[in-house]
Amino acid sequence: MDIAVHPGEIVTLVGLNGAGKSTLIRVLLGIVRPNFGEVVRVPGLRVGYSPQHVHRDSILPMTVRRFLTLGAPAPKARLEALLEEVGAGAILAHPLAEISGGELHRVLLARALLREPGLLVLDEPLAGVDVTSQSELYQLIATIRDRHGCGVLLVSHDLHLVMAATDTVVCLNRHVCCSGHPGTITSHPEFISLFGRYVSSTLAVYRHSHDHRHDALGEPMPLDSGASRTPKASGGRP
Repeated sequence: MDIAVHPGEIVTLVGLNGAGKSTLIRVLLGIVRPNFGEVVRVPGLRVGYSPQHVHRDSILPMTVRRFLTLGAPAPKARLEALLEEVGAGAILAHPLAEISGGELHRVLLARALLREPGLLVLDEPLAGVDVTSQSELYQLIATIRDRHGCGVLLVSHDLHLVMAATDTVVCLNRHVCCSGHPGTITSHPEFISLFGRYVSSTLAVYRHSHDHRHDALGEPMPLDSGASRTPKASGGRP
């Protein structure tokens, strides 16, 4: 089964530990060579990547500004604008080791956006973040998608937020078990066999139709609300 990420679309990979989510991300990034199949990208596609973990050495005197520009120099004004966009505008000069986990995720997101990507790949962008911050970060990801017109491919374990804030869910168990809109995927037999204990009426309320979409809290929104979603680049058909 193919996985495709289109401009302006949020695609979320879900699966139990060991299902192959991070491995698939590495394949799509070209870090790992696939045993079979192929990755197809549109010509000139730029990819921004936010990893699941970043080791921060408390004795390494690295500021947020220095971290953002490792391998990719950028003017201070550009860095400040990106941090402001992701909600971390006042920490450019802070030591990287001293910022909070939520701030680190925002810095990683800003670093991924430095490439002006057509495809934004986020591996567990909510790991180690409290519930309130998770909702805020999902809203931020959706806002970035709308503002930049990029495709977003992310990995997440939080099914409630996934069902509320994504366009397409791909369920993995060492292969693609099933994929589709959040409102229908919860009734798929393979999804139920993996996440049966999590599937409840709480998840079932997230139904998607063509006349609206949901915000990060699950509330319906008109399709024309918010920023324009005119695509700038395509995520291709990885």
